[in-house]
Amino acid sequence: MALSTMIYNHFPTSQHSINRLSIIHAHQEIALDRPQTKTSNPALRLTESLSHLLHLHLETPPKTNLHQSNWNLYSEEKHSTPTISPKEVIAQKWHDMQVSSDWDNLLDPLHPWLRREIIKYGEFAQATYDAFDFDSFSEYCGSCRYNCNKLFEKLGLSRNGYKVSKYIYAMSHVNMPQWLERSNLVDTWSKDSNWMGYVAVSDDKETSRIGRRDIVVAWRGTVAPTEWFEDMQRKLESFGHGDAKVEHGFLSIYTSKNDSTRYNKSSASDQVMKEVTRLVELYRKKGEQVSLTITGHSLGGALALLNAYEAASTIPSLPISVISFGAPRVGNIAFRDELHQLGVKSLRMVTKQDIVPRMPGLVFNESLQKFDDITGTLNWVYTHVGAELKLDVHSSRYLKHGFNLPGFHSLETYLHLIDGFVSTSSTFRLGARRDVALVNKACDMLVDELRIPHCWYQMANKGLVCNAHGRWVKPKRDIEDIPSPRVEENNVHALEAGMQTQDVLKPLYSV
Repeated sequence: MALSTMIYNHFPTSQHSINRLSIIHAHQEIALDRPQTKTSNPALRLTESLSHLLHLHLETPPKTNLHQSNWNLYSEEKHSTPTISPKEVIAQKWHDMQVSSDWDNLLDPLHPWLRREIIKYGEFAQATYDAFDFDSFSEYCGSCRYNCNKLFEKLGLSRNGYKVSKYIYAMSHVNMPQWLERSNLVDTWSKDSNWMGYVAVSDDKETSRIGRRDIVVAWRGTVAPTEWFEDMQRKLESFGHGDAKVEHGFLSIYTSKNDSTRYNKSSASDQVMKEVTRLVELYRKKGEQVSLTITGHSLGGALALLNAYEAASTIPSLPISVISFGAPRVGNIAFRDELHQLGVKSLRMVTKQDIVPRMPGLVFNESLQKFDDITGTLNWVYTHVGAELKLDVHSSRYLKHGFNLPGFHSLETYLHLIDGFVSTSSTFRLGARRDVALVNKACDMLVDELRIPHCWYQMANKGLVCNAHGRWVKPKRDIEDIPSPRVEENNVHALEAGMQTQDVLKPLYSV
């Protein structure tokens, strides 16, 4: 039985277990007074059983009496403050933060400069969801809704100081329907490929602030964690030249290609490595220090590690960091050890209640290493890579604590928790500035007192427009936003011709 058929996002509470919500002050913790009653609801018992099995530390969502006036005071104050803090110049510190150590002494407590950088890369990963066309009735389902010259502008990310230079497309020879979106229409932009991410590079101002020319690769992930259990192949396949093995399905998405396709005549691996190599050579010729930061959420975090392994194996002396969120295990112990030997630095953000980082290898994982003296190294055991920043849904007074797998796995939930994280022994940061409403973009995690609708992020009128005849229709895409390999190649040719970055990234309208 698939995990998705066994669990539900919300479970009803007994009438005998109504809790009182006492809000002392808008900036103080919410105090929950829970009468201890015997669990009688079968759904609650199932929740508790799964919780104990997976050690997810879940609680039944409490019914509360709303004291809205205090939350109104909170909202009015927050609405009049910026959502981001001033940027610090980290040019002299970036090497210590991302290269020379495994974030020793920077995670607990979390250094504020590192917090800002983690959120920046998390927003780059979130962009792959916000701009993705999930509409199965669209002929462009599975593509990006904007061309690469407009992506950050449309999503409000231009402030980060990066420009997109290349889109990445992927396909898979393994049947994984929940990972690659398909249109229901016969005539579509592509029957085989999905937009899977992008390559971006820091502009001159951001380069000066962070102390190097930073190339970013952002990989798109998944938003349906309950489907992982049945879709994941749980089969290890050789990768690289040593004993490293990685999950078969992840590798298929990263390396699959087909000459008969429009977007995957070359694999995602080939596309990203060609662009990263070109950018490294371009800026090294100018005498600049260059770094590669690869980010992704969920499946995107898995692809980020494969990308980092390949880049470290083929481009010498390039500082490479992986910043991932809610990512699964990818490969075996040899894969982890080879990444370490190649100098790749990996930082994983993991929420205690999220099940995806526990897979694959729910039972057989790195915890078995303590038996190496008896069993020897087990090449078929999955293991995580790098340092871990541990987060907990219970740390935030703004989040519901009920059973909500999509909410636990949501990247916006992760970014909210990171913004408020100080240390494992501290409460949620009062100075957190990231907009709390973002948490509910695609889930229902915020407490009802905030009055933020769940799953509110969508196109106006769900993409329909009223035409001149008063009829509601799906509009045609702007011509520059229609996926076109030729337009995207024009960006590359322009850069190779030596044009300035700001000129290269002006919109190209020829298709």
